[in-house]
Amino acid sequence: MLIGSIDPSWKDMSKFVVHFAKEHPPETAYDNAISILAQRRIVAANAFGAGRKLAPARRSVCFSEVPLHHLKRLADVRGLHGIGFRKEFIVERGGGPILYAYKDTPQAQAVNAMVQAAAHDPNSPVWRVAPFVDLSGTYGSSTYLYEWEREWRHVGDLDFSVTDPAFLIIPESLHEAAGDFFHSAKIENIGPSYECPFVDPYWGEDQIAAALYG
Repeated sequence: MLIGSIDPSWKDMSKFVVHFAKEHPPETAYDNAISILAQRRIVAANAFGAGRKLAPARRSVCFSEVPLHHLKRLADVRGLHGIGFRKEFIVERGGGPILYAYKDTPQAQAVNAMVQAAAHDPNSPVWRVAPFVDLSGTYGSSTYLYEWEREWRHVGDLDFSVTDPAFLIIPESLHEAAGDFFHSAKIENIGPSYECPFVDPYWGEDQIAAALYG
């Protein structure tokens, strides 16, 4: 699958998408990150997009294509642990970037009309599109505006092998311990061993480039 070429000088673009493990008490973000890596699966826990509260809605896994030197934006609200994939990996599995139709605009009204019309038809093709369209705006006392996340989605659980991640998002203070853990897992054959680079979400551009490209 061919993704449009990105000039290395374009600092506003990324070749990767990232998924941050979130805290779900009593599990911490770290606990959930370990679970993802052990199971080699990111579980689609919630439905997103247009018609997400209707029965035919599809649960999805969310990613962000924010440039890696801006991972701090996500880490500040999501946590310190996550996983990164090349965009091609997600596209080849049916995922992709989402679209935004602002609340009360003609585009949003058209999307809403389509999902409402298909509310009792789970086989309607609109449900293959609806998870990739967010109806951004203010709803009562809540504001739903997340364009800054540059979100991508994959409908359903995402399974992967140990060689699929492009990098793992781990605080620098844990890099040595994580490397030792995965090395032991490989030697002792007691679990998956990830040999991809580790990236701290608060690193700058040069540190991240050094980790990914040597």
